[in-house]
Amino acid sequence: MRKPAASTSKARRPSAKAADGLFDAYPAPVKARLLALRRLIFETAKATKGVGALEETLKWGQPSYLTAETGSGSTVRIDQVKPAADQVAVYFHCQTNLVETFRERYPELSYSGNRAILLDVSGKLPEAALRHCVALALTYHLNKRPTGSKA
Repeated sequence: MRKPAASTSKARRPSAKAADGLFDAYPAPVKARLLALRRLIFETAKATKGVGALEETLKWGQPSYLTAETGSGSTVRIDQVKPAADQVAVYFHCQTNLVETFRERYPELSYSGNRAILLDVSGKLPEAALRHCVALALTYHLNKRPTGSKA
């Protein structure tokens, strides 16, 4: 008999303790913004068809979110922008067309090259745009697959 699929919270536990400790090291306003982004990423994954449970780990010392269960998407990372203490970033794989796509759809957002969306620590998060961008990243490999192809 097969075990039921792990819940999102259990699926992220292998390295979540390391990520939790990392969040504690940030200044309070940065920590609050990063935790809001973390919550948004998990909520978006849960609400997006085909993504499955996320794995939270550290990559390059940054909290990173992988679609390890399904392989549906590209890694999403979050971190404080250095040396700017008043900005955080949501990072995407730079060899994808994700940020280019985001720029076309959401020109009002701030970007760093072809790798990140930049956000101020204070102020309102552009939640709808961010949820859409994160969903596109978490389904990047699904969306690249040709429709009608037989596997």
